[in-house]
Amino acid sequence: MKRLTTLLLSALTLTTTAAQTPCDDFYDNLPFDMPQVVLPAIPEREATLADFGGDPSGARLSTEAFAAAIGHLAALGGGTLRVPAGVWHTGPIVLRSNIRLEVEQGAIILFSADKSLYPLVETSFEGYDNTRRCQSPISARGAHNIAITGQGVIDGNGEYWRPLKREKVNESTWRRITARGGCYKRPTYWFPSEQALRGDAVADMNVPRTLTTDEEWAAVKDFLRPVMVSLIDCENILLQGVVFQNSPAWNIHPLLCRNLTVEDVTVRNPSYAQNGDGIDIESCRNVVVRNSRFDVGDDGICIKSGKDEDGRRRGVPTENVVVEGCTVFRGHGGFVVGSEMSGGVRNVLVRRCNFVSTDVGLRFKSRRGRGGVVENIYVYDTSMSDIATEPLLFDLFYGGKSAVEVLESGSEERAAATVPPVDETTPAFRNIEIRGLNCLGARRAMFFNGIPEMPIEGIRIRDTRIRATRGGEIRHACRVVLDNVEIVPEQGPALTVSECRKINLQGFTGEVVR
Repeated sequence: MKRLTTLLLSALTLTTTAAQTPCDDFYDNLPFDMPQVVLPAIPEREATLADFGGDPSGARLSTEAFAAAIGHLAALGGGTLRVPAGVWHTGPIVLRSNIRLEVEQGAIILFSADKSLYPLVETSFEGYDNTRRCQSPISARGAHNIAITGQGVIDGNGEYWRPLKREKVNESTWRRITARGGCYKRPTYWFPSEQALRGDAVADMNVPRTLTTDEEWAAVKDFLRPVMVSLIDCENILLQGVVFQNSPAWNIHPLLCRNLTVEDVTVRNPSYAQNGDGIDIESCRNVVVRNSRFDVGDDGICIKSGKDEDGRRRGVPTENVVVEGCTVFRGHGGFVVGSEMSGGVRNVLVRRCNFVSTDVGLRFKSRRGRGGVVENIYVYDTSMSDIATEPLLFDLFYGGKSAVEVLESGSEERAAATVPPVDETTPAFRNIEIRGLNCLGARRAMFFNGIPEMPIEGIRIRDTRIRATRGGEIRHACRVVLDNVEIVPEQGPALTVSECRKINLQGFTGEVVR
């Protein structure tokens, strides 16, 4: 058979992929102990998608070709599936252990807009376990040694899934998308179908919580738009070089994974893409994200660990994460922790990153009821410009809106007079060091919006320069040190401090109001 001629059947030796493993001192110089991330080992055999009936013109779906080629390689023990130049129109792709998907230069994997190709599956979304979504365009569950590499493009065709708000787009985009039909929640809020609108009516933060029968779930199927790349309980993963774009919901979602390397990828979504996060690293351990670019419609690089009781019951923190040399061009936040952090987050380093025209630079968010502890977070040598709200935000009153939406609505929530007791539902943020932050252009220099029963604690900001329209505000915080920090506001005091304890401002330059 022709396809067998493309397999290197004699090359059975396992080899690591082409990712550049950080040198030893990369791990020696971390502010916490972290084991070296293990790269996937892929057998040296190959197959080409066209030899399994794939159509590079895009005129026919290549769903069966992807499944046949991956199944063939898996039966032999694994290998590389090459996707050559062309437009490969397809339904969902399921990766298996010891498989690398090599998307070559000039290749586009374009996922079909036909929602019937994406059956409902049990999964996790928005921090809730045991919910249902449509099957992700690319998925793997319980797999080891998997990779998606190359110089091509993976496109989720997300415009056919997502709702659209008129105020977020120009008139021509609004007319083009709404011309497909669909229906309206209100004249300026469009949904692609009646099913999608029906799902929105019964959902809590994008997740229906009261549906029980198969029939009830099927009735809102169009609303249950999937993340584009779903990796659940996998280990030894490499994402390298590829453009991931236009996802139905979140773009890349590793959940309960170990040994994840993301290197030199580009993650794109339109600025109007609702829930169009770049990467959401949830309850994962030993992760490196390097030299990658994010230009998205929601949070860029996000760390999570489950929501509320589900997250606390799971009890798996995200830990041992290094984000290095990345740029976030747009999005609600550049680097974000939360708001789903009920399982905890610890041992995270962000260094030498750039955030340009994001709503917030460093965004830490949660609310009462979450529980969980975020600790040992380090941000070094990060630069920002043209930030719509704050370069540094701690918001313990997060209610689902972006920082810009909160600003525009004037609904910034603050602590009420009644203080609840501390229990397992109380979120905690502590031991966070920010050093070498430079920001030119922001609305407010920083904002700590803590809760009185569990103040934001142990925040050290050093060697930092911020120029903003307004100065910073710190509220309900404890043991905060500002050392060699300069805030230059266009109006008002450089810093306002209220309801705080043990605030050390000896190294702060600027007017302080207490």
